[in-house]
Amino acid sequence: MSQTLADVLVPLPLDTLFSYRLPEGYRPRVGETVRAPFGQREVAGVVWGLREGAGDNLKTLSGPLEGPHFAEPLRKLIDFVARWTLAPRGAVLAMALKLPDESRPEAPRVGVRATGALPRRMTPARERVLAAAADGLARPKRELALAAGVSAGVVDGLVDEGALEALALAEPPRPAPDPAHAAPRLSPAQADAAAALAAAVRATGEGPPPPVLLEGVTGAGKTEVYFEAIAEALRQGGQSLILMPEIALTGQFLERFARRFGVRPAAWHSAVTGRRRERLYADVASGAATVVVGARSALFLPYADLKLVVVDEEHDAGYKQEDGVHYHARDMAVIRARLEPAAIVLASATPSLESRVNAERGRYAHIRLPERFGGRTLPDIAAIDMRANGPPQGRWIAPPLAAAVEAATARGEQALLFLNRRGFAPLTLCRACGHRYECPNCTAWLVEHRFRRALVCHHCGHVERRPDHCPSCGGVDTITPCGPGVERIAEEAATLFPGKRVITLSSDFPGGAERMRAELDAVAEGACDIVIGTQLVAKGHNFPLLSVVGVVDADLGLTSGDPRAAERTFQLLQQVTGRAGRGDKPGRALLQTYQPGHPVIAALLSGDAERFYSEEQAAREAARLPPFGRLAALVIAGADKDATHAYARELVRAAHGMGVLDADLSVLGPAEAPLAMIRGRHRVRILVRAARDRDLQGFLRDWLAAGPKPKGGIRVTVDVDPQSFL
Repeated sequence: MSQTLADVLVPLPLDTLFSYRLPEGYRPRVGETVRAPFGQREVAGVVWGLREGAGDNLKTLSGPLEGPHFAEPLRKLIDFVARWTLAPRGAVLAMALKLPDESRPEAPRVGVRATGALPRRMTPARERVLAAAADGLARPKRELALAAGVSAGVVDGLVDEGALEALALAEPPRPAPDPAHAAPRLSPAQADAAAALAAAVRATGEGPPPPVLLEGVTGAGKTEVYFEAIAEALRQGGQSLILMPEIALTGQFLERFARRFGVRPAAWHSAVTGRRRERLYADVASGAATVVVGARSALFLPYADLKLVVVDEEHDAGYKQEDGVHYHARDMAVIRARLEPAAIVLASATPSLESRVNAERGRYAHIRLPERFGGRTLPDIAAIDMRANGPPQGRWIAPPLAAAVEAATARGEQALLFLNRRGFAPLTLCRACGHRYECPNCTAWLVEHRFRRALVCHHCGHVERRPDHCPSCGGVDTITPCGPGVERIAEEAATLFPGKRVITLSSDFPGGAERMRAELDAVAEGACDIVIGTQLVAKGHNFPLLSVVGVVDADLGLTSGDPRAAERTFQLLQQVTGRAGRGDKPGRALLQTYQPGHPVIAALLSGDAERFYSEEQAAREAARLPPFGRLAALVIAGADKDATHAYARELVRAAHGMGVLDADLSVLGPAEAPLAMIRGRHRVRILVRAARDRDLQGFLRDWLAAGPKPKGGIRVTVDVDPQSFL
């Protein structure tokens, strides 16, 4: 007998929809969150479809579950991400479905209010508290203490004596950003750009407008421009999402938003946990959170009415998820905007070649801001040829750079020393026998972290104490660090610039992202003279007092096997040198290099970014590399080296046996990965290269289905459009 059945997707690494009968009197909506029996347990799921069919042998849905409604655009996004990445749909759903933890009771917010009774003993402090509470309103204890100018202990004493009573406070509604709070000061170029973005937001009622690439030099005021698109979305009654690299989510940015809109946006990132995260998730689903700023995972939140998506620093490699579901948040943001429909803005001073080509070919609109806001000039960039003007032996800061830092700090300005390498030294060896300290679990050298007095593997986290003698030859005092990391530069800066306040910024210091944000805010407020940092200082931060940037090793990254090495190095150095001169003082940047004639260095020195992009684009097109071709990487990993390599060879033989490979679709490898072992598992890479018009995902599905099945603990990871080639 035919009846209505529900096809349910569960947040597990499975690609299958599971069919259920409906309980008597209950008909869920498509997209509704439900409880469903699954084996011997009950799981949450989302109704992906309703259909008529015979279901006598099916289990019955348990019923509805308090949770968000997954509207059609979000369901289509989940389906698309799964098809594009070859990940199970349930694994993608798990990134989007967040349910309250019912095992953890929510601690009530406690407030106090006056009862009308007087304490047995009155003091001036108690009088001030009772005067502040005389209106009879309930308020948090801390707020009342601040209003009265007393300690919390005074308030507690009045509660004990019955003059105040404690009671549970209702959760206050989330304050809404006000598009009319503060009129922006925009240059004519900014105003034109803002008007174009606002028009794109208004056009969403007629369908998805084309994506907009907002390209502007560092300090051009791109943020203020896309703020006006957010203002338009607010006036339209819709929601906005600002995606940012996680470390760029600083208090400085949130305050900048608050100055324009009166309140901070809702922030979604790794530090938002527990009940705060659950409340924010619910507010996004209900539409109460009208502006969300977040890291890449914010893309999968269940927005009630999304009108605008902004991808700030759209070129940043951190938008690629490198574990689990291998998706690129920038590219999937474009898809989500198309499905909603919503306007989307990709903002960067150094756009990815993919986005520039899309703009050139008319797929994206292209708005340029070629000058800094307020007439400020771009920093003067010069090279220090380390072959002629290098530092003394054992030092890493050349004399011209040291002199520039000294002069800047003497004027009360700040200087930045940039080196994209964590730790004290990337390699530690014995001078007597040449023994090198290597991770026992990975094919990688151990990095010395002097602040921790340890040698650390940056791939698996293995840690061992820095030894005082060589384990190979027994030599004492022969252990030598080779090369510099930021900790070593900090040590040298303390010697060269005594008395100067130095902050070292590195993602592996204790305290995580919250500590990093606090230190970045401290730099912006002028709490230090010299900043030493890795690539995280290049994430769009604004340091008004910073006038000198020194790149300690501008050649780092130029010799990588990554086909995007030149582009990424150019973007990184352009971004970090762009931190200089954003305030009232002119900026200066010095690049320490052994290759002043390299195309990347030459482009930075000349300021001719267009020439660099043109040459890089021609080289990629000739090689049929992205964005002019497509790539997919397969990484085969297993505990047994021989079995792992043998399986990879079998898999490649299966691809050649399919009879579909040709000049437009080729399989390269297998080859041992540059990082041949990570966490004790041997790694082999296979690269698939295809023309843009070939169905790469279809080939990969057919190949994996026809090929040998992995066994013996061997795992195959598929990465479509890989960003990492290690």
